[in-house]
Amino acid sequence: MPVPSLLAVFAHPDDESLSAGGVLARHAAAGARTAVVTATWATDTLRAAELADALQILGAGKPRMLGYADARVPESAPGRARFCDAQLDDAVRGLVEHIREFRPDIMVTHDAYGGLPGHPDHVHTHRVTMLAAQAAGLGQLYPDAGAPWQPRALYLATHPRSAVPALRDVIGARKAVYSVPDEQVNATVDVGPWMEQKIAAVLAHRSEVERGALPGVIAGLPPDARERLFATEWYIRHASMTAASAQTELTV
Repeated sequence: MPVPSLLAVFAHPDDESLSAGGVLARHAAAGARTAVVTATWATDTLRAAELADALQILGAGKPRMLGYADARVPESAPGRARFCDAQLDDAVRGLVEHIREFRPDIMVTHDAYGGLPGHPDHVHTHRVTMLAAQAAGLGQLYPDAGAPWQPRALYLATHPRSAVPALRDVIGARKAVYSVPDEQVNATVDVGPWMEQKIAAVLAHRSEVERGALPGVIAGLPPDARERLFATEWYIRHASMTAASAQTELTV
């Protein structure tokens, strides 16, 4: 059985590597088509160039960017609305175009909290992706955005409550930490064999390393700590989107 194609949708350059880098690398290594849509930052920025390097490492093609401004960095997309402030219909339409063009079997995005930090762009990316994943299969919605295509499954990148204490030691108390009850996590993926690619992709976001954001924290960890903390990725499999979706799973 062929490995399902995978389209990841995340808020910022580096979210793809931090949240789903292992799964992206694993699917690509198995021969699946993989790609990433990033909601914020313009294509001519340094962070877009870093994203291109990270995606090359993960085997996930070239950047696909919606081009909105980061909620906290207006210069990320001069002249464009903040993603959180943009017209919802416009954002959904833009993502539907990518879904219909790429035609993924599986999609991955942030959970409803927006992951550990609860960043507003992460939360909004979750909302837009949930809407777009459904709308992409409905031909009467956005008829000029391509032929309808319905992904078979949608996975939400998350963290179980039991994993938070160790992660909090790394990211520190300076950030809010959101997690879900362990029983809600129904896809636990060992990405240990792809850790080298995952960490290399994280570190490709050099400006985030230099400013001491999470990629910079990871850069300062010894290899055994990186392995212990980041060799597992957790997902919530969203309710079935099609009758065939029960046979479409993340490669675990």
